[in-house]
Amino acid sequence: MKSAVIVFPGSNCDRDVFRALARFGLNPSYVWHKETSLAGFDLVVLPGGFSYGDYLRAGAIARFSPIMREVVRVAEKGIRVLGICNGFQILTEAGLLPGALLRNAHLRFVCKYVWVRVENASTPFTAALGKQKTLKIPIAHGEGNYYADAEILAELEAGNQIVFRYATPDGQVSPAANPNGSVANIAGIINRKGNVLGMMPHPERAVEPLLGSTDGQWIFQSLLNTN
Repeated sequence: MKSAVIVFPGSNCDRDVFRALARFGLNPSYVWHKETSLAGFDLVVLPGGFSYGDYLRAGAIARFSPIMREVVRVAEKGIRVLGICNGFQILTEAGLLPGALLRNAHLRFVCKYVWVRVENASTPFTAALGKQKTLKIPIAHGEGNYYADAEILAELEAGNQIVFRYATPDGQVSPAANPNGSVANIAGIINRKGNVLGMMPHPERAVEPLLGSTDGQWIFQSLLNTN
């Protein structure tokens, strides 16, 4: 498998993602946002950071980068796309995922470890996990408050598209476990086709014991095992 790590002006998690992908044999390469081809890649990762300084809205300007036309094209062909944090924001702006990411409910940047419960273990990104397993993964965002109206939320529920929810360590989904106000405690969703995942937590920051958790490894291991 060959992986593309898209680099935008303001990306700051591209090296973290590159290291994690390499650690699990996913053969990463950097792709600058002005490139127009993703030929030969099996996985595309949009990393976290502050693309274009998060001016206007997080991800709003990056959505118009030349590479994003190609990201949309390969996603429609079934190539796997993973958007982490700012990458998730870009995917919603590009229309590859429904809903939107708003300012955190308390209007403060939050950076800490959280627990997320796996709601769908049948995706290429979670196949190595069991449903309702909890993962300890860090977040770092100011606009991670996922919003979807009642109609979209019902569609996500019906289509089993909610992949992660913020939860307590023992897997209880509760308001107290929600760090940003996301509707229904949503931390990550997938598209209807099942090949585009957006998540606010950073699995690439939880793959080595020195970092405080290795739970993020299951995301990358899943991708390797479902090659």
